Amino acid sequence: MPLRLYNSLTRQVEPFAPLDPAAPTMYVCGPTVYNYVHIGNARGPVVFGVLAALLRRRHGALRYARNITDVDDKINAAAAEQGVPISAITGRFAAAYREDMAALGVAAPDIEPEATAHIPQIIAMIERLVETGHAYAAEGHVLFAVASFPGYGRLSRRDPEEMLAGARVDVAPYKRDPGDFVLWKPSTGDLPGWDSPWGRGRPGWHIECSAMAAAHLGETIDIHAGGIDLQFPHHENEIAQSQCAHGGKVFARFWLHNGMLNFGGAKMSKSLGNIEKVHDLVRAHPPEALRYALLSAHYRQPLDWSDALVEQSVRTLDRLYGTLRDLGDVDAAAAIPQAVEDALEDDLNTPLALAEVARIAGEARKATAPGERTRLKGELLGAGLALGLLQQAPADWFNRGASGDDDARIQALVEERTAAKQARDFARADAIRDQLAAEGVQLEDTPQGVRWVRKRTT
Repeated sequence: MPLRLYNSLTRQVEPFAPLDPAAPTMYVCGPTVYNYVHIGNARGPVVFGVLAALLRRRHGALRYARNITDVDDKINAAAAEQGVPISAITGRFAAAYREDMAALGVAAPDIEPEATAHIPQIIAMIERLVETGHAYAAEGHVLFAVASFPGYGRLSRRDPEEMLAGARVDVAPYKRDPGDFVLWKPSTGDLPGWDSPWGRGRPGWHIECSAMAAAHLGETIDIHAGGIDLQFPHHENEIAQSQCAHGGKVFARFWLHNGMLNFGGAKMSKSLGNIEKVHDLVRAHPPEALRYALLSAHYRQPLDWSDALVEQSVRTLDRLYGTLRDLGDVDAAAAIPQAVEDALEDDLNTPLALAEVARIAGEARKATAPGERTRLKGELLGAGLALGLLQQAPADWFNRGASGDDDARIQALVEERTAAKQARDFARADAIRDQLAAEGVQLEDTPQGVRWVRKRTT
């Protein structure tokens, strides 16, 4: 069957065919590296990584770029607070991001462009926009003139006139219109900056992705993906500046957006403080269970994140790996079942694909004929392969040191330590702390009580 994807630009599911059948192109917005990412930030890389693998199976190749934003006001603030150059912040958290994504089974993209390595391309694109009347310089800034692009608002379904009317009154005085957005801004001596025709400065966020996508994937790309929170203004602005810089050419043919994660009844976000960092979660839980949880709902729908969801994912994987363990005497090669491929080709329907995994495992547990057991094991391994699951040995899964019984034992020791401290038996409390540390369990005293995480061994 043809691959069908929901295109946010047209608001409908459409058959997907790349411009070049031998090499589709896909760009996914990556992290701004000033801190550890939260689990909501991992949903896109996990889901669109499944899509990347599917495209490779269908077309034999893929040019997949996921960027690193390594110049940003939040990065500048973190560097100033710690008294270090921005490279110290970005290098640390870019490495942590790659490590955490790998732990979740996310394959690295083909291309990982960094904004600071593309300053010449960014400046060149801004120059084209100024030359064609789509941007203007003012007080050391360069701004995109939204009124020069009639299609502005089409992706997010926002009316430009209403956006301008609803803009803040206290807009920067150098803007012609309140909705105009920054392409280049001046840098003081204490901020990172580069020489440009408009003085020493640094790029705005939106222009970075447009320049990097064009540099590595061409002026028109097949798929642009990211979180729904990026649809406006980031993706809307990318379309405007890219199409105007490239003579009206379509920037991205398909726009894919994943839904947000909710935590405690509210959207997970750093600004609200209701986040779960991937860096902590992959040390406290089996990373494969986190991946399973992220795939458990359709990517376009919100996902309610909770400890119960993770625990259920662990139990489900226990059953699946138990099935593979019971089939340990069967020699079978992974073969992706057509039903799983069909589910993924229907707008990445991972819940349906996971249901098919459960069905295959159920049949495998009841099968007795050797040929049937061989076929079903191969299908179970293949179904897992398509989703990035079930690729470790069952013994490794069950010996991971994070079973429910072990969790209960650790929690009992933590509670015993708390009771010992309250009884002023500090020798016993210290002995428990040292025992847990030797097991790779780190304790953290918080206002809500003692929190513990298991350090992941390498």
